[in-house]
Order: sequence, then C-alpha cells, then structure tokens
Amino acid sequence: MAPRLQLEKAAWRWAETVRPEEVSQEHIETAYRIWLEPCIRGVCRRNCKGNPNCLVGIGEHIWLGEIDENSFHNIDDPNCERRKKNSFVGLTNLGATCYVNTFLQVWFLNLELRQALYLCPSTCSDYVLGDGIQEEKDYEPQTICEHLQYLFALLQNSNRRYIDPSGFVKALGLDTGQQQDAQEFSKLFMSLLEDTLSKQKNPDVRNIVQQQFCGEYAYVTVCNQCGRESKLLSKFYELELNIQGHKQLTDCISEFLKEEKLEGDNRYFCENCQSKQNATRKIRLLSLPCTLNLQLMRFVFDRQTGHKKKLNTYIGFSEILDMEPYVEHKAEPSKSQTRKPKCGKGTHCSRNAYMLVYRLQTQEKPNTAVQVPAFLQELVDRDNSKFEEWCIEMAEMRKQSVDKGKAKHEEVKELYQRLPAGAEPYEFVSLEWLQKWLDESTPTKPIDNHACLCSHDKLHPDKISIMKRISEYAADIFYSRYGGGPRLTVKALCKECVVERCRVLRLKNQLNEDYKTVNNLLKAAVKGNDGFWVGKSSLRSWRQLALEQLDEQDGDAEQSNGKMNGSTLNKDESKEERKEEEELNFNEDILCPHGELCISENERRLVSKEAWSKLQQYFPKAPEFPSYKECCSQCKILEREGEENEALHKMIANEQKTSLPNLFQDKNRPCLSNWPEDTDVLYIVSQFFVEEWRKFVRKPTRCSPVSSVGNSALLCPHGGLMFTFASMTKEDSKLIALIWPSEWQMIQKLFVVDHVIKIMRIEVGDVNPSETQYISEPKLCPECREGLLCQQQRDLREYTQATIYVHKVVDNKKVMKDSAPELNVSSSETEEDKEEAKPDGEKDPDFNQSNGGTKRQKISHQNYIAYQKQVIRRSMRHRKVRGEKALLVSANQTLKELKIQIMHAFSVAPFDQNLSIDGKILSDDCATLGTLGVIPESVILLKADEPIADYAAMDDVMQVCMPEEGFKGTGLLGH
Repeated sequence: MAPRLQLEKAAWRWAETVRPEEVSQEHIETAYRIWLEPCIRGVCRRNCKGNPNCLVGIGEHIWLGEIDENSFHNIDDPNCERRKKNSFVGLTNLGATCYVNTFLQVWFLNLELRQALYLCPSTCSDYVLGDGIQEEKDYEPQTICEHLQYLFALLQNSNRRYIDPSGFVKALGLDTGQQQDAQEFSKLFMSLLEDTLSKQKNPDVRNIVQQQFCGEYAYVTVCNQCGRESKLLSKFYELELNIQGHKQLTDCISEFLKEEKLEGDNRYFCENCQSKQNATRKIRLLSLPCTLNLQLMRFVFDRQTGHKKKLNTYIGFSEILDMEPYVEHKAEPSKSQTRKPKCGKGTHCSRNAYMLVYRLQTQEKPNTAVQVPAFLQELVDRDNSKFEEWCIEMAEMRKQSVDKGKAKHEEVKELYQRLPAGAEPYEFVSLEWLQKWLDESTPTKPIDNHACLCSHDKLHPDKISIMKRISEYAADIFYSRYGGGPRLTVKALCKECVVERCRVLRLKNQLNEDYKTVNNLLKAAVKGNDGFWVGKSSLRSWRQLALEQLDEQDGDAEQSNGKMNGSTLNKDESKEERKEEEELNFNEDILCPHGELCISENERRLVSKEAWSKLQQYFPKAPEFPSYKECCSQCKILEREGEENEALHKMIANEQKTSLPNLFQDKNRPCLSNWPEDTDVLYIVSQFFVEEWRKFVRKPTRCSPVSSVGNSALLCPHGGLMFTFASMTKEDSKLIALIWPSEWQMIQKLFVVDHVIKIMRIEVGDVNPSETQYISEPKLCPECREGLLCQQQRDLREYTQATIYVHKVVDNKKVMKDSAPELNVSSSETEEDKEEAKPDGEKDPDFNQSNGGTKRQKISHQNYIAYQKQVIRRSMRHRKVRGEKALLVSANQTLKELKIQIMHAFSVAPFDQNLSIDGKILSDDCATLGTLGVIPESVILLKADEPIADYAAMDDVMQVCMPEEGFKGTGLLGH
C-alpha cells in the first residue's frame, strides 16, 4: 500500500469500531494527525506527505546559513549598462531589426557621411531656448536626417552601453517583428537619403551620397568584324555579385566582369557594319567610390515555391581588397574550391555574410575627429543625465532590497527555530502562506486560512495536508506582523466533520455486504401491498450511486491528503466531468415532469419493504412511492391526448395524400418553359411548403401537420411578387412549385391560403398567330426584385471558408489525373448530406403548424432573404468530379494567395499559372476573389505555362517559407 494511503488509513482506523455518537476529542486529534512525530532537519531530506508537523522542505533551506547579499535582489548592476572606455556604443535589437542596426553602424563609421549629416539644418533650434533645452518635454526628431543626426550623436558621445533606435525604425514604418532583405533595405534607404539631401544648399551635404557611395562602370560591346567599341555608361552604388558556384570573393568579382559572347540569335547590330555581327560584351569598371558596397546575392528565386531561397555557400574574403586589376580588367577567373577555403591572417570565411563594405585606402583621413554640433551635444548631455539618474535609482533599489533581505534573513532564522509546536499550545497556518513567507521573490501578504475551512467555519479534516501545525508563540508574531486570519487554534478542530466522516466510512465498509443483501431480497416476490416502486435504472446502478455519494461527502480526502509540501493542489483530474445535473439522485428516474410517479411500468419494479429500508440508509432523500401509489393523473391525460393526436394525424395525412396524390409523388407536374395546352392558369406555392407537407404525410406521428400555405415568403413587403416569368423558368424554379387548377381547389379546402399567386397565359393581338403573354397575379415588384438581386450578389461576394473547384487543362482539355495531394480540400459530400434534420415537431416561422386556430404570419423581407439564401445554396451546388481540386477560400482573399494554394495542390508555381473563370482571365494578383467574381462553387480553369524543374537536390539551400511583402507600406517607398 502506498505511504499516503497507509497514513490515511491510520488516521481513520478507529472509525471502523467507533460509532458516530461515540467520537471523542482523542479521536478528533487522531483524525487531524496531531499524533504524528515532527521531522528532524538533516534526517528528513524532503517533506513528509500529509504530516502537519513536518516543517522540512517548505522553502527554509535558502535562509539557513550564510547568504550572498546579491541573492536578495534581481536588479543587475547599473554600471553594467555603462559604456566602457574607448569602446563603441551598441544598438538594441527590437525583434528582427538587426539588419537596420548593421547599416546604422556602417554609416556611422563613415566619418564624411556623419559630418555631412551634422551640417544639415535641424528643427532642434526651435526646441532649444536661451538657457538650453526645455526640461518639460522630450526631443522628437521630425525628419529622417534629424533621426540620423540624433542617433549618430548618441553613438558618438553617449554614456550608455547601447541605445534604442526605435524612433528611427518607427519613422520608417518598419515592422520590428519581420525579418527583411538587408540589401533591399540598403538600396531603398540610400535612395531615400539621397533624395532628401538633394534639397540642401550646401554642396558638401547635397552630394555626400554620390561622393561616398557612387561609382561608375560601362557596358562595353566590341564588334568581332570591325572592332568597333560601343559604351553605355552607368552609375552604381553597389556591385551585386553572384556567389553560386564560387568560394572566393575574387571569383565572384571576376564573373561579374567576364566577357559575354553575342552569337546566333543574340548577335549585336553594329552601326559601323550596318548589320548583325558576332560580338563580345563586358562590364568595365571606370571609377570606384570611396566606400565600396559588395552585395553577395545569397537569395535566389525558386520557381517551384514562388519564394526566395538562401544559399549557405562559404565565401572567403580578405580584409584588404586590391581592386586595381579589376579596374583595368586584367583578372582571369580562378578555379572554385570544393571545400571551405582555408583562412589565413587577414582573411575570413563566412556562409552568412551578405554584404561587404570596403573603404578606399588612398583617401586621406581627416586630421581631426568629427565634432558633434552644440545643439546635438546638449541633447546627448541631457540623455546622459537621465542615464546617470537611472543608475543612481537602480543602485538605491538594490540597496533597499539587500537591507530588506537581511532583515528577512534574521526574522526567518529566529522564527523557524520556534515554529514546531511540540506539547505547547498550537495553531494551524496555511502551508501556501508559509511557503510565500519563505519565498524571497514575493512580498509577504496577510495570512489567509479561508481555503481550508469547512461548512462549519472550522478546519476541515480533509484539508490538514495543506496546513501546518506551528507553535502559538510563532503564530502570535506572524499575525502581529502580517495580520489576516481566521486563527485556527485547537478549538478549530471540527467535531461535526469528523463525526460525519466516521458515518461515511462505516457506510463504505458496510456497502458490499448491503449490496449482497439487497440482491438476495430482490429475488424474493413482493407480497401484498408492502412493496415500493424503484426505477430499474436506479436499481442497476445503486451501488455506484451510493459510492459516488459517499465520496462526495468524504470530500475526496484521498486526493487532498496525498499532496506533498510545495506541490500545487489541483482539482481531481481522474474523475470524468460531472453531468449537467448537480448530482445523480436515486429513484428520480421514475419521476414524471410533474414530480409524480411516471405512468410507464416498464421503467420501474416493485421491491420489498426490507430492500427499500436498506436502500434508504444510503439515499434518505430519495422519492418514495409505495405500491398503492397512483400514477400521475396529468400524465395519463396527456398520454390519452397523445394517442388521440397520433390517430388524428394519421387520418389527416391519409386524407391529404389521397386528395393530392400527384403532388405527393411529384408526378405529372406542370412546367412554365413548356406550358401545358389544356390550361391557361397555373398556381404557385413555395417549394418549402411542399417539402414540409411531404414530410408530414410520410411520418404523421413524428411531424405536426402543415396548416398554412405560407405564400407570404414569395412576396415582398409591399405584396408584390419577387420573381419574373423568366427567372421562374431558370434559377428561381427551385424556389417555387407549380400547381394545377384542380389541385389548387383541393389545397384551398385543406390548408389556410394567405395569398393567392397565379400565372396566366393570354393571347394578344388580332393577327394570326397571336402573341402569347404571361401575366402574374400579384404583379412583379421591380424595386424589391432589384434589391433582392443586389443582396444576392453581395452574399455571393461576402463569404468565408467557401468551396471552389480548380480544373487543370492541357491543350484546352481537362486533366483527369491527380497530380499532387490536395490542401484544404473539402469533401465531395453534398450539403444535403451534411445538414442535420430538424427535430421532430420543430416549427418553421413561415408556417403555422399548431392544431389550434391559424394565425396570420408577418411578412418579413429579412426572413424571405434568409429563405432565398438557403435555396440559392441548394440550387448552385457543384458536384466534385474525379481529378478536380476543391479549395477552401474567402471573398477577401487575394488572387496571389489563391495561386499559392493552387501551387501546393497542382505543383505549379504562381507565375506559371494562367487562371480563368467563365472565359474571363484572372490576372490582378492584388485583387480579392470577391471583386474578381469568384463565388462559392465556382470552377476555375488552370493552364500551366511550362513544367516545373526539381530544385529539391540543390545543395546548401534553406527555404524561406513566408510570402514576401518586402518594404511595401513603409516610409522607404514614400519618396
């Protein structure tokens, strides 16, 4: 037996022989486990389960002995945030902004660019008064140049180890949680900066971007026939180098500058020869900028996925790059290495570097360091003052935490030795509170013992495992210093709970014997009127019901007593969730809704008086029904009425079926598109009425009869018809049912007709043959018909998680072969199969199905539109065929997002997809499906331009999975 069960059994073993009325104070203290021996520290290494006298392992170990004062606080030394002498200032990574921080540091270290930015006029002059900077408000840069000025000044003279660039990032509108292409950011920002500085009057400021970063090369084409050389000059701010297949930077540069042969269909038209000739084309570097940016093209486009992939190829590069051979174009391509190149002194190898920045060595360095302008230095000084104040504040908080910790250390050392109660007066205190008192990370709150109280506002015996028995001396100090309550002395031991628990335990022990006794008593026949009615379901499960009831009264003691000090007290997770009823009561299964004995004798049986007496010991509150007890009189009346109603329903259904046989069997029905010759009038009812009526006729005992035709659903609020003659022959034909005149006469006798709707055929004109016209009564309401059509179109374009179908075509033929597993594919099962049938007897708002008087239904345009939507969904369903892909889409989804779904379903890249619907080409990737006319159940045709190459075997590739938005919507594209 597990230790906790042994402890539980020992605490209550006396209850097996002691009657509830014989419980003494000794028994009560035994139940509260006061008899258990306290544990000795060092001997007991962890807390004993369920022992209120064990005060070991509750968190005291961190306080006993010498303690490092740094453990009294969680505040880092503020001096660690201080910039070290002769070191650079860092930038905080705001999430995924490392690419921004990298370029800020690169641009800051460009002294010429920094100097030029310092010379830019600033609105900070409005912020500075005669006595200095206004103290009541913080400085907020207004332009990109001002942001750079302030950041560069802080990077230069701040006392902080790192600074926060969030103002700059926010001004650009960048998403701090999204990793972006660093190369694209560099290009866009330098373009933005160049455009911003172009408005400056100072030429040293206006032209700084070109002076520092702009070089020039020429596209040179040489005719092989006449040797004529043609040049096209171009400026550049960076060189984009292909790294695929290369291991050294010099190889990448050589490939960038290598000659290209123009032959065959790609021949060059020579103006000198006046004809197409073979030629060579190359790039010739004419001048290099002071700062050379080399972009390593690590990201390549994958046609299969429609995303970029990163090349993790090692590239070797040196700290000093000799570009003179390349300017003269004398270099030849070198052989690529197959392994990671060996890197000597002054050289590096990287598989992640995506940009290399080189400074021109021949450029003379400034004689003096760049000086921060006075207005910026004043801002830096103010920020440094705030930083110093913060350091002082943090140091003071550290000191206060240490002082509190030392005081708490002394308190714990003093009180912990006096916690054990021994033979002296004692009290109980919550274990949770003691643990929090010993927890240095949280402030101690007032004592709260309410969670362990019983219904008598005393200490619950089953909560003893979450309590600790401490000395009255320690309890007095705790309550005087921290307050709280209620105080639980020896008088708080609850005799009522112990007595009840004793009774429950005795019943538990007796249950098995009583179960056998009751079974034997049930075998005997009941004599005379001495028996009692008991539900058969209750009899089958009475032992389980009794055990659950006793367990509830027992308070789940076994679970609560099995907890260990320091563990979290969770609810019992081993039992199933309770049913909606608060409790399962015995013999309530034969109660009728009126609280009397039910009329069905199949659900109950008679038991003897002796058996009932035994059952009553466990279920004293169970409803009691002697054998002479009459059944519920109300239920008897309702039963008779129900039998009469069933007979009436069968009679009505049989009469209506006989009167309208063709309508019931859906035979010999008229059709508007092929008007019958033998009549000039046809009547109209809603198809919903016909379907509900057929349900009743098929199952009259399960459904209520349909009493009203309910034609108001086909009319608008003005009483006009909502359908044209043409629509009733096509899309609206599923909403209506046509009735022969003879059938209409019978319908008027059998049902309440709220509105008569009919279509009449008339001959117009004197010529032969005359013109045939069709007139409805009531007439069409054009305004409401127009509104209905608009609403239907809106509904078709405002959907979520609807199904569409995609067919792949080759040579204008549909492909009937599966090419890839489907993603987001819905079942081909129709909605009729998925819809749940209405519960029997459920009433429809458009039909009065009660047996009483007929009430006129309100004409609701909203209800009619809802009815229209239901039937529209049924009429437009598309049956999925073999080889067709079904996708779940939404109206606000873009065409680009749909193409990504199609890519996964058909393995066709988005740029190779040609999509069309009903002959219309779908080409606007940014447009939503709703605006493109893609509605639920639409069929889209897909034609692929070309087969897709397999890139799965590409070496050193890591796929970037998210669709790329780039810098769309940011300030970088605002210029």
